[in-house]
Amino acid sequence: MPLEQRSDVDQAGLLGRVVAGDRRAAEALTDMIAPRILRFAARMLGDLTEAEDVTQEAMLRLWRMAPDWQDGAAQPSTWVFRVATNLCTDRLRRRKPMVNELPDLPDTAQSQHAQMMQAARAKALENALAHLPERQRQAVILRHLEGLTNPEIAAIMMLGVEAVESLTARGKRNLSAILAGERDALGYDDDQ
Repeated sequence: MPLEQRSDVDQAGLLGRVVAGDRRAAEALTDMIAPRILRFAARMLGDLTEAEDVTQEAMLRLWRMAPDWQDGAAQPSTWVFRVATNLCTDRLRRRKPMVNELPDLPDTAQSQHAQMMQAARAKALENALAHLPERQRQAVILRHLEGLTNPEIAAIMMLGVEAVESLTARGKRNLSAILAGERDALGYDDDQ
């Protein structure tokens, strides 16, 4: 079994050999630790390039501190994971703006598609209204487009409130029948 794949490898001993100039020990320790750090950093940062930078920096720090390594301390891989964690945290903090961001506000401007759909709906309604009998058209416009109450409409049309309610109800049914074939084209679901 290759040295870097054995679980019983004394990482601190390898690090000591690195300090003594053993190139194979440095390669073995790198092969043992760096791929795990890279996977960890890539998951933390969501960016492989940044993860590679973190891995390289963490391993460089290990090599720099190797002469001062104390036996009995944590495994070198544990120490490198801690360093990588701190490096990732620093990078993630730098990504965040230093000032509080404003919350996302809803876009009040309509998209081009929404504007076109609204214009098509208005045109279809205008055409359908033109096909209603005059009094139904008048009652529907006053009630649903102008927002007047039934008593106000009754006064304008010189009718009783019940007559206005009847005209409005028949006008809405007729509009629905006229527009029924255009529901899909106007972007209306059956339940709207």
